[in-house]
Amino acid sequence: MGFTSVLAQSAVTDLDRAERWYATLFGREPDARPMEGLLEWHLAGASGVQVWQEPGRSGSSTVVLAADDLDALATALTGAGIAHDGPQPGGGSRVLVLPDPDGNRVVLTGA
Repeated sequence: MGFTSVLAQSAVTDLDRAERWYATLFGREPDARPMEGLLEWHLAGASGVQVWQEPGRSGSSTVVLAADDLDALATALTGAGIAHDGPQPGGGSRVLVLPDPDGNRVVLTGA
């Protein structure tokens, strides 16, 4: 038995606000809306990110995503209005930590 994909999740209070933020992060609208209160962005292979409207769990999620050019991505995110402190050393590579509007952590890793 082997695993073939992963769907990382963030729980949010306001789905419309989260959709705008994550659409800015990914540079596109959600790829799917599988059910009420759920948005999905499909990434490499069969992996992706789900954003759930679950106010009781919001603000406690962490999503880690690998990026191929962290500096270019940081520059693009700044230009798109997503605030951050820039890439920092971490875990044998570099990380860019982004808080979403609910305080969930989106951690981008890369060179």
